[in-house]
Amino acid sequence: MWALAHRIGVIAVAVILLAASLVTLTRLGSEFLPELNEGTMWVNIYFPPGISVNETKRLAASVRDILHGSEVVKSVTSKAGRPEDGTDPKPINMAEFFVDLKPPAEWPAKLTREQLIHQFGAQLDALPGVEPSFSQPIRDNVLESISQIDGQIVIKVFGPDGDVLQQQTQKVLQTIAGVRGVGRAYIDRYGRVPQLQIEVDRAKCARYGLNVADIQDVIEIALGGKEATELWEGDKKFAVAVRLREEQRQMENIKNILVDTPDGQRIPLDQLATISIREGAMNISREFGTRVMAVGVFIENRDMGSLVAEMQDRVNKEIKLPAGYYITWGGEFENQQRAMKRLALIVPVSVLLIFALLFNAFGSARNAALILLNVPFALI
Repeated sequence: MWALAHRIGVIAVAVILLAASLVTLTRLGSEFLPELNEGTMWVNIYFPPGISVNETKRLAASVRDILHGSEVVKSVTSKAGRPEDGTDPKPINMAEFFVDLKPPAEWPAKLTREQLIHQFGAQLDALPGVEPSFSQPIRDNVLESISQIDGQIVIKVFGPDGDVLQQQTQKVLQTIAGVRGVGRAYIDRYGRVPQLQIEVDRAKCARYGLNVADIQDVIEIALGGKEATELWEGDKKFAVAVRLREEQRQMENIKNILVDTPDGQRIPLDQLATISIREGAMNISREFGTRVMAVGVFIENRDMGSLVAEMQDRVNKEIKLPAGYYITWGGEFENQQRAMKRLALIVPVSVLLIFALLFNAFGSARNAALILLNVPFALI
């Protein structure tokens, strides 16, 4: 009764509180989905590019020992490189560790998941050349299914020239690395590895009646191997490939590989091609027919919406891309943007339908509108 007797004052107070709530709402962050605790941990580690298989095994064993050193860990399983079926084409310097954790009831009273991750991170940082990131198995698969890159936010830089693309991607990484909330940022599959490069001299080949395909066939057989025949064992058939022995495939011996010419001469390979060891990109990726490099970002202690907004603002202000180069933003942020666009359509339609139902129930547009006013006032 008192509120009805002082309706102007009550409405004024309610409107003031609503305005204050709206101001507060603008300062709230936005997320796509809350992170669920799967009860396990998935650790991705990038070893230095060009690392050998034996060194990968040694470092992986050291990482397993560190992870298994915690009292809340039941077991640790690791995998480096691609699986046998080739469904996950990762180089040998990319290793994944599945950490099976004990139930939370068996953890020490003050230990949280975030503290455990910080402990593991500090211990793994002591290993030279190791860059870890922490996720969960299902979450990691979902992130990779969205953009094929490991990261909550994925920034992709597109462009035609590999060297320019690398420079611009590094600029993006440096620009966003200092933003508050960026727990870890890295360039996906970035690095340069030594490569054996054989550049055929067409003019020299022509003098001996050879073409580039002849030289390439010799290189393929000598270094990579080529099927020569087939071997049958009952109903089983095996391809038999031939290639040079390992010691003959060393750099100092490759130049002495003999190439047969049409007139019967045998010419050393180094007289027909330039043989050298140079550094080349560890990975070359393309999307929509265009070269692309990606920056993966993991969020720490901040909401996704405001973090992406600040990163985009910094990138737009500090980086001027050359003609033909452009940036896209994806990952979970891509799903969030897609969901917001759908909600922008679904919410107004839902409100109209609810209004129609209320009008049908009460037979009064005024009463229906009065009931719907409770929705914004619920923000208080």
